[in-house]
This record gives sequence, C-alpha cells and structure tokens, in this order.
Amino acid sequence: MKGLFSRLAFTGFGPVALANETPPLHVIEGKRARQLRNQLRDSCPRRPGVYGMVDPAGELVYVGKAKCLRSRLLSYFRRKSRDPKAGRIVQSTRLIAWEHTPNEFAALLRELELIRRWQPRFNVHGQPHRRRRGYVCVGRQPAPYVFLAHRVPSTALAVYGPVPAGPKAREAVRRLNDCYRLRDCPQAQEMIFADQSELFALPLTPGCLRHAIAACSGPCAAICNRAEYASQVAAVRHFLEGEDPELLAALERDMATASAELAFERAAALRDKLDALRWLNEHLARLRAAEQQSLVYPVNGHDGDDRWYLIRGGFVRAGVSSPRQTADRQRAAALLAEVYHAGDSPGPPSLDEIDGVLLVAAWFRRHAGERARTLTPGQALALCDG
Repeated sequence: MKGLFSRLAFTGFGPVALANETPPLHVIEGKRARQLRNQLRDSCPRRPGVYGMVDPAGELVYVGKAKCLRSRLLSYFRRKSRDPKAGRIVQSTRLIAWEHTPNEFAALLRELELIRRWQPRFNVHGQPHRRRRGYVCVGRQPAPYVFLAHRVPSTALAVYGPVPAGPKAREAVRRLNDCYRLRDCPQAQEMIFADQSELFALPLTPGCLRHAIAACSGPCAAICNRAEYASQVAAVRHFLEGEDPELLAALERDMATASAELAFERAAALRDKLDALRWLNEHLARLRAAEQQSLVYPVNGHDGDDRWYLIRGGFVRAGVSSPRQTADRQRAAALLAEVYHAGDSPGPPSLDEIDGVLLVAAWFRRHAGERARTLTPGQALALCDG
C-alpha cells in the first residue's frame, strides 16, 4: 500500500495565475547540506522570489518567499541561529528550486498560490484544508435565524464571512439566536405565527424550552406575529453588518452591574456571552475593512519590472506591467474595465479567496505608507488614456 496515494514528483512550480506564464526555474541539487550551501553561495541572487525544498523522493516539502533569496536560503544552513523547523526542512532536502519575482508583494502572492497548489507538508499557513472556514448566514424561511454553513446557501437572506468554523463561531451563532430571540430548531418544526388565521384555534405549546428561558420568541406556538419576528431578524442583521453595537454595550453594562452586586456566576455567564459575540464582531469588522479595498496598487520592481496589481473586494484579481508603452496602456485599460466593470459586486470572498484577502489586508497593515501610493480605478484608467 505504500505509495498508493503518494504525491506527484516535483517538476516545476507551474504557471503564475496572475500572469498566465511560467517563469524560469533555477535548481540546485546535492546529497549533503554543505553541497547545497556552496551552490547557493555561487548562484543564488540578491532579489525577491519564491523557493521550494524537495526531498529525496522528489516531493516538494516546503515553499517560502523572500525579499532577498540569497540571504533567506543561506539562513537555513546557519545551525546556531536557525529554528528547529528549518533544521528539519534542510535534513529532508536534496534539491532547492527558486524563481524570481518582480517585488516582495508578488513573492507573497506567489507563495500563497504555490502552497495551495502543492500543499507541502512543512507549510502550515495557506493550506486549503488545514483550517476549516464557514459563513455566518441568516435565513431559512418562514422564521429565519442565524446558522453556520460551509458553503453559501442560495436561499440565505444575508451571508457574512467566511470565519474560522470552530467552537468560537458555533458559540457566537448560538448566542446571537439567544440574544435576538430567534428560533434554532430543525426545519421540520412547523412555524405558526400569531397572525395566521386558523379554522380551529387550538392551544399550542413551544417545541422546546428556549421560550421558557426567554431565548426564543416562540414562532412555532403563535406567541409572536410575523412583523415582530421580522424586526428581530432585521436587528441581528444590523449587528452582523456592524451597524448596531448596542448589544455588546448592553452586555458590558449588565456584566458590570452583576459584578457590583456580587452576582459572580451571572457576571461570568455574561462574560462568556460577551467574549463570543465580541470575537465574531471583531472578525467581521476586519473582514469588512479588507473587502472594501478596491484599488490599483503600483509597485516598483527589480530592474525596472514595475507592476500594477488590481485589487477588488480585497482580493488581487489581476496583475499587469506598468503602462509605459502604448501596448501596455491598452492592456492595462482592458484589464481595468474587466476587473472593475460597473454593476457587478464581487460578493463575500470564497473559501479559495479568503487567504488572499487576509494577505492583502496584512500587507497594508505592515506597510501603512504603501496605501498612499495606491490609485482608484478611475485614476488608473485616466493614466492609461493619457
């Protein structure tokens, strides 16, 4: 059975998604670390790029990026200063491959692309299936509620995220339904609103205990009408969209009051509820800020290889050479029209895009001055027309 599900042998990184071209690949081989180190000293350049480590079986086991390839790769062979993981990678390596990129930003984008494509075993961040994510959704008629889904449902009234689909997300979703008194029962449960006309009105009881503890409005037992329930659904959507912080403020006040009254158990319960909802609120706020980035990012490259990166919805949709010649200006104008065409909203990032959205957001957080160099799509198009 050994080797039945083995990975493909490494033959090259493959094409760059943004450019649809395959850059030249540089390769060195050696059975000993000393041989690899000596070859790096002789041939590895001081310029941005990505690199990969390949084991004796021909499997790509690690992908990295570097602002300076030479310095980064040689650091793996400094035993006293490298971390233990770097040592394990070098012990598994018999071949090192690298390719040049125009700039450090391009190296980051390429690194993420290669990790998702090859899924090397020593890489943690960027692996497509290592961290499960889901969407916080509001929907499922006739009495909508908040739920977590791994794919965007076509019937959802609103979708937020994606977010890490772990215990915190599940806890936050449960707390939201409790705070806004929305049902969370199975779809098979019949909903009977107070304003529904019944030929023979019979006494109804809720299908669970949540109404008894003030965690549900009881739409299954004619306790609330459609308009009342709809207002609660609208309120939870306002919270998820960052438009109503009152819920968090109210929980903070209640927790402070409980602590002052020495009701420590109640204070602890309120703290747990607040922590879950604050985590979700902060995560969605960061994501909203990232998704609102629709701009053109000009980056100066190595040896004059300057590029424009077209970012929409926080995700790099295309890259093109800076428009200096007529042909470059025409190509850039066509891409601008394609990426930023009016009337089309990119919607929430897909599970394949979210790592790229977070990468762009992190880049501009670390390099705050770079934002001043960005262009609006209109400004970029004007430069192409000029």
